[in-house]
Amino acid sequence: MRRIEALVWLPRMSVAAIENFVCVIYNISFMNCTWHVDRNASGDVQYFLYWKTSRKEDYVRCQNYIEDNCGRHTGCRFQNVTIKGSRKAYFLVNESRNGQNILPYITVIYLYKIEKLTPPLNVTVNCTGVYHSCEIQWQRPHTSHVDRDICFKYEIVIENKADPEERMKDTSKMERIITGNSYIFESFNANKRYTVKIRATNNDCLVSENWGEWSTPVEFGKNENHFLDKFFLNCYLSASLITSQVETL
Repeated sequence: MRRIEALVWLPRMSVAAIENFVCVIYNISFMNCTWHVDRNASGDVQYFLYWKTSRKEDYVRCQNYIEDNCGRHTGCRFQNVTIKGSRKAYFLVNESRNGQNILPYITVIYLYKIEKLTPPLNVTVNCTGVYHSCEIQWQRPHTSHVDRDICFKYEIVIENKADPEERMKDTSKMERIITGNSYIFESFNANKRYTVKIRATNNDCLVSENWGEWSTPVEFGKNENHFLDKFFLNCYLSASLITSQVETL
């Protein structure tokens, strides 16, 4: 990105006509900033975004603009964005309108607050029909600044899917908010089909309060482990029978 040493504005005549300035960090290190152009803005207006992550730095101009149908800049795409603790970012949108002096739009944002967390990783389900339970496990989402499991809490949604083969038209849903990286689902029925999905949010750390992306739904049940459960059950019964026979001798 090209650096500029200083930006100077003469006494204001009007304010940059933008609304709903929003920035979102996603996929760990990408950031999009967007804004709406005032519908009363003239057709010759153009907008330029600058940003920095320290008061001591010089502003850096956006190099990858998002444009509307009129060719006006309505956003900017950034890469290699790093969140460091409670670091702030300073954003400035300058408006150019036929040489008029326009007061820029300026805002300050904590970067960690605008991150859209990635989905929890490696969601797995281990079920046993013998005990009618499943252990669901996962790993925390990736971020550029937090590496502690305790910093996240999760929403887990388990759905019992309708099954046309069994003429089951109804579906049911169970939702839980939990901490930790595992959950025991105690209402498992191997003859039913389930899906589970999980998303994360902050748990008293410098993490966004917004809910992150959902994990890809994982299916389980519908006799998935039926034969395996029968095998272990038969082994257990056989062992018990042999033990009882030995004890009678």
